[in-house]
Amino acid sequence: MKHTFETKVYYADTDAYGVVWHGAYLRWLERGRVELCNALGLDLIAMKNADVLLPVTNMNVRYKASAKLNDDIIIETWLKDFNGLSVIFKQTIRSKETNRLFIEATFDVVAVNEAGRLYRRMPEDIAKKLEKGVEICQASV
Repeated sequence: MKHTFETKVYYADTDAYGVVWHGAYLRWLERGRVELCNALGLDLIAMKNADVLLPVTNMNVRYKASAKLNDDIIIETWLKDFNGLSVIFKQTIRSKETNRLFIEATFDVVAVNEAGRLYRRMPEDIAKKLEKGVEICQASV
């Protein structure tokens, strides 16, 4: 299962040259990760209330080409790996019209409590959903 959503590049997403500002890609990538978590049954608000937060600890974003004002883009997100401690999200952003790759990214995420202390293992209920998510994502990639 890949999570996919589409959006249009608006003026607010661009810089003075009419190309997408690099930070706009990060917003779309964040949305993709949150939506995939929701699809896997991971309610981030409920998790926060249970003292479990999922911060990004590493990101690798490769900018391949620039999207431009009024482009229709597709953001795809899936789980690449889960080792019990961290989960790796894989993401792409492409042109809807041409399928041209704009962004290729991976994000490493861990579980911490609100005080910032790392959970040595993801809490069991979250781990089960992530394990199942990796299985489903690997079968569909």
